[in-house]
Amino acid sequence: MRKLRKTSTVLLSLILSASLLAACGSPGGTEGDSKAASGSSTAEGVKKEGFPIVEEPLTLKMMSQDAGVADWNKMPALQEMEKLTGIKMEYQLVPIDSFETKKNLVFASGDVPDVFYAADLRPAEQVTYGSQGVLIPLEKYIDEGYAPNIKKVFDENPDVRKSFTTPDGHIYALPFIDNGAVWYRSPMWYNGKFLEALGVTELPKTTEELYTLLKRFKEEDPNGNGKQDEIPLTSVQLDDLRMYFFGFWGMYSEQIYSDKDGKVHYAPQEEGYKGYLTFMNRLWEEELLDHETFSQTPEQKKAKGESNQIGLFNDYYPHFTMGGEPSDEHPLMTPVASEIAGSPVYGMHPGMSTNGTFAITNKNPNPEATMRWVDYLYGYEGATLFGQGPENVLWKYTDKENRVKEWLPVPGGGDREEYRGTLTPNFGILTPGISDPELGKGLRSDFDEWLEKENAEKLKPIGKAPFPNVYLTNEEQSEASALMSDLNTYVEQMEAKFVTGQEPLSNWDSYVAQVKKMGSDRIVELYQGAYDRWNSGQ
Repeated sequence: MRKLRKTSTVLLSLILSASLLAACGSPGGTEGDSKAASGSSTAEGVKKEGFPIVEEPLTLKMMSQDAGVADWNKMPALQEMEKLTGIKMEYQLVPIDSFETKKNLVFASGDVPDVFYAADLRPAEQVTYGSQGVLIPLEKYIDEGYAPNIKKVFDENPDVRKSFTTPDGHIYALPFIDNGAVWYRSPMWYNGKFLEALGVTELPKTTEELYTLLKRFKEEDPNGNGKQDEIPLTSVQLDDLRMYFFGFWGMYSEQIYSDKDGKVHYAPQEEGYKGYLTFMNRLWEEELLDHETFSQTPEQKKAKGESNQIGLFNDYYPHFTMGGEPSDEHPLMTPVASEIAGSPVYGMHPGMSTNGTFAITNKNPNPEATMRWVDYLYGYEGATLFGQGPENVLWKYTDKENRVKEWLPVPGGGDREEYRGTLTPNFGILTPGISDPELGKGLRSDFDEWLEKENAEKLKPIGKAPFPNVYLTNEEQSEASALMSDLNTYVEQMEAKFVTGQEPLSNWDSYVAQVKKMGSDRIVELYQGAYDRWNSGQ
């Protein structure tokens, strides 16, 4: 099959995550802080239009995650932003792996920065620290004209506004927005070399057809080395494939999801989950599912891909596992139908981050100017600057009036995406702003176009966002977090036991009884209430 050009950074930079866990902390603020939080500070010297934003230079402290690629003080995008706005940021950076711990310590101490950027603020954190006054409400500044780009997004996409409005009626954090997103988690891919070797021209459409193909992968030597060393399906703890496979049995998510009628479900107690376990146990017993699934690392899984041993696998892009350059050689897996009526379904990306990417604290001396600063990232120019770096470094306009661009050679050679990480902080972390088709005009590769076609044919027709970004009250969140902590541990342990046969599926009823005893029905009740509030706009 034909090779395709290098993937554009437009797609490589899209990463999303979600969480329902709560964090704890204590309020921390002074009399001067509460003035900023109440909105009573004046907006004197702050422009609602044009640049610079402030008449007098302003310095703010920003806390963020750091991928460790380059010094933020020397990043061209941030240097250009400072010149444009008149606002200087002092960066308090924490490595990605330790950011969550540091964030919790900062909240607990009350010694918060002026701004959180790429802070991955969970709904529970927004509710907790917003109600305590540590994070200030943002809707006042949005609606009063300090964030015209954000207001435009909210007006055109009402679900975004209500999905980031907490039960007390306030917006404490801003999302990353991408209405064109499809993947909630990285998808599944077939090894195209295996398919070609076996003469497969039509992909499986049912679980039974999938089983048959996996069996052929195992028995018919598709890698052609004369050994039966093929691994039909591999995984790491089932975490990488679970959500995709759940859709084969009519479930949109691994835990909480709503069906098309608005009824909330807890997946691990659904009849479809039993079907999933039964199928996975069948694959395990016949050695069609990698027996190192529960012990291997992602790196070990990738090594098997690079040695052409894997038939079906999960990754963000197929070449990340199989090696080589981006190409259409390894097709996106077509979700397959099971015995469950209405299957398959696909849990599609909701078009926005479920966690907050940007927040202003009660320490901030000028929320109005800060909102203008971040609002720039939700418009075309700002999204381009932070997404692709300054003009004439990695890209240039070929038709500026129509916003058509082209890539420039990477200075000094090397990988374009890695070089982009030296230009902008928007690398490897989820940041505030937007993704829009306009941003990639002229930059999209053949690989991008192929992916879009695969998504349109295989996923979009059966896709629906699993669950909206809803907020529980503090009391509800405390209860839900406690219940989910115990449920997650039990369900994960039992999944491994059912799949590997340590626990017979004849014990399904007793498993469901235990899950219900541990509070699964209460979880459904709590999230049904939150979903109903969200659906009614309350």
